[in-house]
Amino acid sequence: MTDTKISFIGAGNMASSIIGGLVQKGYGAGQITATDTYQPTLDKLADNFPVVTTSDNAQAAERSDVILLAVKPQVMEQVCTALRPHLAHKPLIISIAAGIDIRSLDAWLGNDLAIVRCMPNTPALVQTGASGLYANERTSDEQKTIAQDIMEAVGIVQWTASEDLIDSVIAVSGSGPAYYFLMMEAMIDAGVAQGLSRENATELTLQTALGAAKLAKDSDVDVIELRRRVSSPNGTTEKAIQSFEESQLRDVVAKAMDTCAERSREMARELGAK
Repeated sequence: MTDTKISFIGAGNMASSIIGGLVQKGYGAGQITATDTYQPTLDKLADNFPVVTTSDNAQAAERSDVILLAVKPQVMEQVCTALRPHLAHKPLIISIAAGIDIRSLDAWLGNDLAIVRCMPNTPALVQTGASGLYANERTSDEQKTIAQDIMEAVGIVQWTASEDLIDSVIAVSGSGPAYYFLMMEAMIDAGVAQGLSRENATELTLQTALGAAKLAKDSDVDVIELRRRVSSPNGTTEKAIQSFEESQLRDVVAKAMDTCAERSREMARELGAK
């Protein structure tokens, strides 16, 4: 896809991270255009990467094979309807906005376009993201490959079998980093309460989270077995796990994720095409 022209409509943190990942992978910065209404955002991006920057969405759209929509869900309708007259060349559309479904994007953009809905997460900012993708029926295999290549610049990609499952992706990985941050926060506070300095508790907690994730990622066994191997009978870890189970941790997590997915569906109803 080295000759594919990509325009990012919105140049905030997530768009900047994807651009950075593409450039690091060897993608030509001159093939990338970024737009934003806030000039300092464009200036900051241009200082880091020699991409084309502009505040003119229409101009960017007309020169692009791929348009990645990276604006807030609340302004997506306005942005899409303004782009509509400039899409006769039928570019691939990738949206990373939570709560905006393909039906709404199709209604606002018109032109019977190939659309990929994507849900990345904030670890993409450090090239360790996880993205769920779903494509409409007008998206070719080649276009799916392009979308996957773009998002793999900042992490892993998983395709979903239906668009409804994007709500589950949001519950698992889109919002997931915040769950882990909360767990880290709780562990740090508990360590401090037991007498550790905040610096000690923080460093130990963060390194433990990093190590556990890497061990789980690199291991040839699943997380259930990894947990079992750490939990010696009647040992310290087993007692802690028993406490979690007695407090119904699994039910707490399931309820939170169900609430998250339902909010995604609510946003689609509130912000989507009527």
